Amino acid sequence: MQIIKEVCVDSFLNAVNAEKKGANRIELCARLDLDGLTPNKKLIKKVFSNLSIPIRVMIRPKHPSFIYSEEDIQRMIEDINYCKELGVDGVVLGCLNEDSNFNMNQINLLSEIAKPLNVIIHKAIDKTDSVLNSLLLLLKNKNINGVLSSGGKTFAIDAIKTLKKMLDLVPDNFEIINAGGITYKNINELHSLIQGKYYHGKKIIKLK
Repeated sequence: MQIIKEVCVDSFLNAVNAEKKGANRIELCARLDLDGLTPNKKLIKKVFSNLSIPIRVMIRPKHPSFIYSEEDIQRMIEDINYCKELGVDGVVLGCLNEDSNFNMNQINLLSEIAKPLNVIIHKAIDKTDSVLNSLLLLLKNKNINGVLSSGGKTFAIDAIKTLKKMLDLVPDNFEIINAGGITYKNINELHSLIQGKYYHGKKIIKLK
């Protein structure tokens, strides 16, 4: 089984370098110091025009909350539509309620608008009461293609059992993208424990 290494980047140079160094895919963000926000349209277009590997774009208008107003949702829709026009591989998003569980009304709306792009739910799932119950909720929406998670913990190494359970719950075509402190130094060890296919991180490829 081929491992897919997804590198999250927030600049054109890092995107180009990630591809050169062997990344299979990138997640394009702004402000990785804030765990990733929506990149500007100019950066999205420049990266899309110069890379040959798949690009998934973070759709996250603010930090730190995942609770979004109607105005926030309209901004997200605008950004999703721009990504559709370009033809990127997918978008990465997630919306919570005040009770820290998924706002499925907002997620369902955004994922419907995003079709036919891949839709990945980001680590907002790790803020919910139950990662496994939240995953089951997402599986009811056939427009969602995967979830990025550290199993409810900060680091994937501390959530091996949960990440393996997540893999057991999903069909083969649904991506469980393992994240949380995964680097080029520990990915082989983590893969031997998780036995997943998809791994994500800023340092999952040695860029320098």
